[in-house]
Order: sequence, then structure tokens, then C-alpha cells
Amino acid sequence: MAVTQQEIENRLWDAADELRVAMPEAQYSSVVFPLMFWKYLSDTWEHTHQIFLKENGDLDLSAEEADEVEYSNYQTFKIPFIFPGTVAERRASWSSILATVAQHGLGQRVRASLQAIESANPDKFSRIFGSMTWTSEAVLPGEVLASVMRAMDRVPKMHEGTMSHDVLGGAYEYLLKRFSDGSGTRAGQFFTPREVVELIIELLDPKNHDSVYDPTCGSGGMLIAAASLLKARGGRGYTLSLNGQEAVTDTAGVARMNLFMHNLTEFKVEVGDTLRDPRFKKPDGSVKQFDVIVANPPYSLKWKPWTNDPRAIGGVAPQSSADWAFVQHMIASMDPKKGRAGVVLPHGVLFRGGQEAAIRKRVLKDDLLEAVIGLPANLFYSTSIPTAILVFRAPGTKVPQRQGGVVFIDASKRFAKAKNRNILTTADIADTVTAYHSDFDADGNLVDAGKVGGLSARFVPATEIAANGYDLNIGRYLKQATAEQESLGALVTAYNIARAERQKAEQHMLTVLADAGIEGFDE
Repeated sequence: MAVTQQEIENRLWDAADELRVAMPEAQYSSVVFPLMFWKYLSDTWEHTHQIFLKENGDLDLSAEEADEVEYSNYQTFKIPFIFPGTVAERRASWSSILATVAQHGLGQRVRASLQAIESANPDKFSRIFGSMTWTSEAVLPGEVLASVMRAMDRVPKMHEGTMSHDVLGGAYEYLLKRFSDGSGTRAGQFFTPREVVELIIELLDPKNHDSVYDPTCGSGGMLIAAASLLKARGGRGYTLSLNGQEAVTDTAGVARMNLFMHNLTEFKVEVGDTLRDPRFKKPDGSVKQFDVIVANPPYSLKWKPWTNDPRAIGGVAPQSSADWAFVQHMIASMDPKKGRAGVVLPHGVLFRGGQEAAIRKRVLKDDLLEAVIGLPANLFYSTSIPTAILVFRAPGTKVPQRQGGVVFIDASKRFAKAKNRNILTTADIADTVTAYHSDFDADGNLVDAGKVGGLSARFVPATEIAANGYDLNIGRYLKQATAEQESLGALVTAYNIARAERQKAEQHMLTVLADAGIEGFDE
């Protein structure tokens, strides 16, 4: 009997809720996702094992021969034995360990099982379960872990005979969202709201056999959305090459599990600091290039600036904010023939001075920036500030009518209020995408403004942007956005301009001091 989406989601949350006596909600994911994935692997293995026995039960095979046939022709991964050759020998499966939940040392047995699965499947599951610190009795008492496992075992068997990957993947995303909704910043750091992801993917429009790359992939939502959108449009999502890098080991494991749960197996998720140690490289050491690059990087991250890096076109981003360094990395990662990139960043990247202004100037002079789209405030779990999507195209790949300028779209007033944050509706996303693909007349105005639901949009020539000192503040170029700012008080625009001027003055001062041999001032 097929399992409904609501049923599996409710039962998974009941299992997660057992943790409330032991840890804050922000930490639930570190326990629930590994257990859920372990159960999925075990249920799938056992389902396939029964098929193998049914089809080969009459053959006279030794244990070794049976294993060889099963793993060669049926199973796609191994569930090995733990403690082999001992009285305590058990298969590292969910059902095997569940039978021992009342015994002391449950956490140790769970850890041994997960490590055995990782070791037996190094190409697929290396480090997929994360640090597993929660298996320690000091972190999670055995009786609480037992309660979680018993509750999760009430979820029906997780294999293709009982539920589709759409249901399974949807349940995984349900938990991601629920953890983020309930715990705010900590969980929200690796989960970009679904509707924001959908908007970026719609803008970049992945095609069959494209390579997709997220340099700050978090839980893998943008990679999954690329495949899902392509499938929804009649394409073949499974043909995409999905690639991601994530700095946090446990979060990278969440991403790998998420991709597997969505039946996406053509992926590679690496662990490491993308700016300091990019893991996707060509044989010559330069960064690997992809067709579609997407990211929601950590905002205004303090970092150690590059000293000699070919990614640093236009200059090096300041130590106080790595925003433009992430952009530079994404630009370097664009395929020269059809590469396009979309990134979500705070509005400061549009107007801040100093080194960031120099990078902006170079990016605009090279005609790499295609669009700036202002989003509403309070969309994200980790910050309430308004953000913008910046869309880039590889040099010379813009369509002719978009060359030598930038499309500005103000979507900041298009949202619906939800419990803890604002959300983009289906209509908000559709109108924004329509505005992005619209034609503009000789004056840069929308040819058919009636099709975009009242959104303000304009194509601005590079000469006008240069005249404004390469400032990309949306209010400079869209009358509606300017009017809305003035209705809130002209102070907002004045503040942005004053702040940029102050930063320019500070940079000049630091240069003068350095030339005079005076050091010790922080930028």
C-alpha cells in the first residue's frame, strides 16, 4: 500500500520530537537525518535482498557465491556485518540494531553500524553520516536514542515498493524546512528557502546534460531544484552533473543524503573552504568550469584575502566581507561558451566602495553582469535584511539586446507574510522570471509592462552606470524603487551614498598612512 506524503512527514516529525528532552531543536538534524538515511538504506537493501532470494532460492549456491551474485546483479550498495566473527556479530542494518535498543551501549552499536556502511561503500557513502557525536551517551542518552528509533520505525518501509522517491525526497525537505522554521539562524545557515531557490533556478534555466555547481551548497537544495525543474519541464533531470562544495562536514553529509533521497546519484559533494581551497579543479590547477553556477553564500563573511589568485579579477575583496570573492569564484567557474551564474547577496555589494567598487567596475566593464533583482526583506531564516539576486553570463554570451548594460528589477514588494518570515508566492516568482526574460525598448523600458504584475524593471546601459560611479543601487535606476525609498524617507538613499563615500575616504586614509610607513590600522 502506497504511503501518503502527510503520513510519512507526521511520523518522521514524531520521531524528531522525541529529542526535545535531550537537545534544542537546532540540533535535531544532526541525529534525525543520519537515522532516516540509515533506515532508507537498510529498508532498500532488505527489499532487494528479498527479490534476490525469490529469484535465486532454488539455485545451489554457497554463501560466498550467493553474495557475489547478489552484489553483482542486485544490490547497488553494501550493508556489511559489524563485529564479524564474534558472538555479537550483526548486520549493520536498521532492523538488526533496532532489535537491541533495550540493551546498554546502543549509541556504540549505531556508530559502529554507520561507520561500517561508510567503509564498505567508500565511493558512495564516505563520511556521509558526519561526525556522529550524538552517538555518545554523554550527548544523547541511550534511552532517548531508543525512543527516536522506535518512533522512526513506525514510518513504513522506505523503499520503492512502498513509496516513490518524490515522496521520500519531499519528506526530507519537509524536515529541513521544519527544523529551519523552528530553530532560526543555526539551521537556516544551510537551508535556503525553497521559493528563493526556485526563482534562481528558473532564471538560469538548466538544460539536459548541463553541469551544475554550487560552491556553498549547504543541504544541496539548489542542486536538487535544478534537476526537479528540468524534470517538471519534460527534460531529463538525471542527465545533470551535480557538483557542490560545503565547508561543514556534517552539512555536506546532509546534502549527500538529500541527493540520494531524491534518487539523484550523478553528483559529487566535496568538503572544504571554497575560497581558500576550491576542490573542483582542472588538471592545470585552475578552477573547474560549469554551465550553471548557483549560490547563497554566507553574507559579509570575514576572510583571509587572496594574495595571488587568478580568480581576483578587478582586485581583492576586503577582509571584512568575502561577498565579492564568492562572486569572483563563481565568475571564474563559468563555462566560457554557455556559463551563467546566479547568487543571492545583501544590498551592500551593490554600492560599497573601496576594493568592492573596483571589482564592480571591472565586472561591468567586462559586461559580465546581466541582471540585478531586488528581493523582499525577511525572506531568510538567518537574516531579515533585504537581498538581491545577481545574474552573470560568461564573456560574450549575452544575447545581443542585453549586451552593454544591466537589467534592473525591483521585486521587493512582492511577497506574502508567513509565520516567521516573508515568502515568495508562485505568482511572485512567475512575474519576476517574466520580467527577466522581457524585451526592452530603445529607452530601456519594458515593452509589455502589463505582463509582469506591476513589477518595475528597466534595461540600463553601461554608460549610465559608469556615470553613477558603477553604483548598482536599484533605487538609482528604477523610478518606482526611488519613489518607495523617498516615501520611507530620503534618508535611506542618502545613507547608502554617505556610507560609500566614507568607505572611499577611509581607504584613501589607509593608503596615505601606509605610504608614510604607519601601520597597525585595521581596515
